[in-house]
Amino acid sequence: MAEELGCYLFCAIETEEKQSFGNVALAGKEREVYTVHYNNHAVVVADAPIQVYEPSRKNAKAHQETISKVMEDFTVIPMSFGTVLKSQKDVSLLMEQLKEQFKEIFPKIRNKIEVGLKVIGKKEWLSQEANQQSDIKKLKEKTKSKQAGYYDQIQLGESAERFVRGLHERMENEIFSPLAEMADAAVSNEVINERMLLNASFLVDLDKEEKFDEIVNELYEKWQDKTEFKYTGPWPAYNFIDIKLKAKSAI
Repeated sequence: MAEELGCYLFCAIETEEKQSFGNVALAGKEREVYTVHYNNHAVVVADAPIQVYEPSRKNAKAHQETISKVMEDFTVIPMSFGTVLKSQKDVSLLMEQLKEQFKEIFPKIRNKIEVGLKVIGKKEWLSQEANQQSDIKKLKEKTKSKQAGYYDQIQLGESAERFVRGLHERMENEIFSPLAEMADAAVSNEVINERMLLNASFLVDLDKEEKFDEIVNELYEKWQDKTEFKYTGPWPAYNFIDIKLKAKSAI
């Protein structure tokens, strides 16, 4: 029995001409990546089985690498992972529904990329900085004694929280702010663990990308003994699209 094929969606681009982006491995086969059009917009798709696509490393990599390949020549609006519609007609109908959103979003992100910067504090430096805080040092010593009570533990926790908050503010002022000034837009996201001091995303004009990278390198040189920089991208403008575009799956 032949498998029922639908259209797996990767991203939307601005073009009136048919485009081809090679092949992608989906559901165990190499599948052609091409465009479905509506007016001057298109969605990059591949004919693939109508099924639930597990967010495995292999599938996520295929999805992201295809979008990255399209980004080499086009500004993209990424579609949600695993989105499948039944037919090219359904893809065109989706674009008709989203045409006003496309008109609003594309001018904001055209010829721009998103880059991410995570700043991770090195354990040794964080420990040294904490030990230099007199209130934390005293409370640590006190909590080691038999006389230490529940209130002392609470005070230590509050002091540690103030210390970490101070480090976050320092990262915002000394790292985030100068990069945000160079970027077209910037957002400081929630940190995801205790050692992460900054989790930021920046929307950068391609004409300013080289200069932006230089500033990141200068900041890294300044902070490399104290922190680790995780600088990633280029990505589609995930954090700078006001309206999240999620097509309704065919399954």
